[in-house]
Amino acid sequence: MMTDRLGAASLRSGQIIVIVLLVIAAVFALVQLKLVVIPLLIALILASAASPVQRAMRTRGVSAILATWITLVAAIAVFGGIITLIVVAVQNQWDELAVSATKGIDTIQTFIEDGPIPIDQAQIDSARDGIVDFITSAQFGSGAVAGVSVAGEFIAGTVLMVVILFFFLKDGNVIWEFFLRPFSGHQLARGRHIGRTAVRTLGGYVRGTAVIAFVDASAIGIGLAILQVPLALPLAVIVFLFSFIPIVGATVAGALAALIALVASGPFTALIVVIIVVAVNQLEGNFLQPVVMAQSLKLHPLVILLALTAGTIVGGIVGAVLSVPIAAVAWAIIKVWNRPEAEAEYSTAAPAPRKRR
Repeated sequence: MMTDRLGAASLRSGQIIVIVLLVIAAVFALVQLKLVVIPLLIALILASAASPVQRAMRTRGVSAILATWITLVAAIAVFGGIITLIVVAVQNQWDELAVSATKGIDTIQTFIEDGPIPIDQAQIDSARDGIVDFITSAQFGSGAVAGVSVAGEFIAGTVLMVVILFFFLKDGNVIWEFFLRPFSGHQLARGRHIGRTAVRTLGGYVRGTAVIAFVDASAIGIGLAILQVPLALPLAVIVFLFSFIPIVGATVAGALAALIALVASGPFTALIVVIIVVAVNQLEGNFLQPVVMAQSLKLHPLVILLALTAGTIVGGIVGAVLSVPIAAVAWAIIKVWNRPEAEAEYSTAAPAPRKRR
């Protein structure tokens, strides 16, 4: 029964089912261990992005431990400075935003009542009462308690990520060589080649995305500042962070900026913000992405969208950020799996046979 075509197809189908079940089990296990897996992946991506800095300092005679501390402290200082700027800007402009928001909400309510859509005051009051009832309900309170738990997990994950990042920066090559100990010869050369490819792809993706995100944030932030939209600096930082989510990140951040402009400054200013966001997105898609990311992310937009959707389902916002670089690394590894570079490395690294005397 297993020698005809139906039997062969059945065996192949069974193998595929087993592989799918193993993949599902692995994904389920990773989701259950997300407090460890997510900091590990973030630390790996950041270490790959900082690898050129590490190599530059090591080639100039800086010790591994000193280079690691310099890189780590500089990264913490940059992120801490960004968070400080956001907090200070929000504190300085909060009163102005509150006053503008009150006026903007009144304007929107007047437009809704007198606009082309027939909505009366009773419907508006009903919607407002529904929001107030939800905020004062037990369900909202339980959600707030869950938010405190998530905040605790975030702090623990951040501390773990910093520790893992330190060891990746200091002993990244040693750690990878430890995992390659069971291999030898051609397999060892392939493993080393795959490691370098993964680091190069991850680092190039993060650096390229950071350049594009900086351009997007600068252009939109300057436009918001010229239009005197409140919280221009925090909105620019949000645009920078959301730009690490391909395709939809910059659009969502731009929509948030337009919403704040609508509430604080009126429909005309919001329309100008939308035009600026669309223009920046077109510049990114038609010029920056092909030039900056040409060597770092050679994936079809459909593959990016599918990876983005799967990552969002599995890991939320963090999964959306990590899914695309992981897909890019997987594709890069598949492309170089049987490349002649690994064969050349093995033939170069392999010891020459001894001549018999």
